[in-house]
Amino acid sequence: MWYQVQRLTKEGLNRSQIRVETGLDRKTIGKYQKQTEDEFHNWIREPGNLPLKLSTYRSFVKDLLTQKPYLSAAQVEDRLKDHYEDLPKIHSKTVYNFVSGIRKQYDIPKPAKSSERVFEKLPEVDFGKEAQVDFGETWLQTKQGSRKKVYFFTMVLSRSRYKYVVFNERPFTSQTSSQAHHFAFAYFDGVPKEIIYDQDSVFIHDENLGDYLLTKDFSNFCKTQDFKVVFCRKADPQSKGKVESVVKYVKQNFLRGRTFINIDLLNEQALAWLKRTGNAKVHSVTKLVPAEQWKEEKNHLLPVKSKTENKKLKSYKVRKDNTVCFKSNFYSLPLGTYKDKDSNVILEILDEDLKIYTSQKELICTHKLCNEKGQTIRNTDHGREKSKTLEAYQKQVLNIFDDTEIATEYFKKLHKNKSRYYRDNLQYIIKNHKTYSDENKKESILFCIENKIFNAKNLIDILDKKQAESKKEKEGLPEIKKLKNRVKYTEESKYNNVETSNIKQYENILS
Repeated sequence: MWYQVQRLTKEGLNRSQIRVETGLDRKTIGKYQKQTEDEFHNWIREPGNLPLKLSTYRSFVKDLLTQKPYLSAAQVEDRLKDHYEDLPKIHSKTVYNFVSGIRKQYDIPKPAKSSERVFEKLPEVDFGKEAQVDFGETWLQTKQGSRKKVYFFTMVLSRSRYKYVVFNERPFTSQTSSQAHHFAFAYFDGVPKEIIYDQDSVFIHDENLGDYLLTKDFSNFCKTQDFKVVFCRKADPQSKGKVESVVKYVKQNFLRGRTFINIDLLNEQALAWLKRTGNAKVHSVTKLVPAEQWKEEKNHLLPVKSKTENKKLKSYKVRKDNTVCFKSNFYSLPLGTYKDKDSNVILEILDEDLKIYTSQKELICTHKLCNEKGQTIRNTDHGREKSKTLEAYQKQVLNIFDDTEIATEYFKKLHKNKSRYYRDNLQYIIKNHKTYSDENKKESILFCIENKIFNAKNLIDILDKKQAESKKEKEGLPEIKKLKNRVKYTEESKYNNVETSNIKQYENILS
């Protein structure tokens, strides 16, 4: 509000006009107009003046800072967004003031920082021209109280500062680094014209006055795409300072104070962090949002070459039991892959994975290669009937609930909360639903939304209970007998004008 009052004042509005725009009292407006920015920040950090929008989260922030006093205001903001979906939209400076006020009120000082390296600012490159790659590692606390070391690969587009990060439990090798490149290119929706690297043993086998001998796996990978490999000189960190800043950002904003559960969850959390914070907040140097700049940069990136385009792949017959035989082992395929004796798939070996494609080179599934003989390797979801798409299930369920807006809203939230089990929830409703009244359906869904119950079994249980209660209430009512029609119909009566009510009267009552 202080910033809004300052802006409206600069636009020439008087206090009365500002009051109409903001709803603030005239005295408050006058106070804000007289305060400088520094005076305002000092005033709002006082315990009694902390931002009201964040007062609900005071105990959460206090506990977080008590346990991890080293967290910055930006990290606290990210933790709030991570834990509270209903967090109000607030300015980052508001969070900063709130955190500063709590530190002052409860005497939670932030540990002093060690000195930082100073880098020379280089001119901005063209869109799509360059990306930078680096690795990082850190120790995380586990739920059991032990420590776990994790490793990460990160790539950043130099112009937009749009970044990507992926984690691993073991140090990255040439093979896993190449795979991480593929993930990054898919995330960026394109390939930069050149990528800058450190002289890392993951990429370089030997270096002779600028004539680099690449490792075999990395060399093979580079041949699959059209980007140029650029290695920075030793002891020259400035040439890839952008990605070093990203490594630091990942450690200090995303990883610091985070508990390790498993590597898959950590990667899911990292993607969510990139979406809401890493690529969504204004960059401190460019003063622009990386996600918005990427929309422009992706138009200048090179297309990603499919891995299937880089190899001559072999076609294999699909067996009647929806498996394919490869090196004396049987790998499962989704039900329905076998259609007739001419059904074929294409196999590709990539590192330790066996990738299976349709004849049109569309990925069907991936299996881990088995080095034994006579084994059947099966994906757990290949036993499911895939003929019905998720959209078809969703449409069928929405029809059950009369395709109302409130039903649509509920199933959107169900999808968000149970994304991996959304299909199972829809199938449960289709299999177990009964005939329910419109009122019971509406009340049950509203109850589930208000109480954040996003589970199909619970929804059906609530519907059944409400339906049973309605039936019981109905059975308890006295029977209403129909009155016999005592009015005799005559030839003259059809000409009588029967008085009718205006439908708008009922609409006004209901509204």
